[in-house]
Amino acid sequence: MIELGLHRVWLGLGWLWIVLVCYLSLMPHPPQPVSFEGVDKLEHLLAYVGLMLWFCQVYISRAARIKLLFGLVAMGVVIEILQGMSGYRYFEYADMLANSSGVLIGLGLAHTRMGRVILLLERNGKY
Repeated sequence: MIELGLHRVWLGLGWLWIVLVCYLSLMPHPPQPVSFEGVDKLEHLLAYVGLMLWFCQVYISRAARIKLLFGLVAMGVVIEILQGMSGYRYFEYADMLANSSGVLIGLGLAHTRMGRVILLLERNGKY
């Protein structure tokens, strides 16, 4: 197992990303920089691809990645339920599907060169 020199930094940035996704998902009027049909599903998908890919670089064991998979899927479901309860956001099964699909795609990408970006940054930066 390869240990990251800046493990806590990468982990902290990942948690910051989770907080940002939760905040943007639950705020009354999230920013909409681009508008076209289905853009919100693409945003959901990309957010969860990024989260899963990021955390798969911090936690590389199979067991940890399985926990990440279930944890991030659960996060997406819970956020969607909270949106439905908020009174100002909408509950959508399609968003849950986009979130979960993003997690699975992120897991798949973790097995490619994209899954070694943090390690390469550390090696090139001599951390």
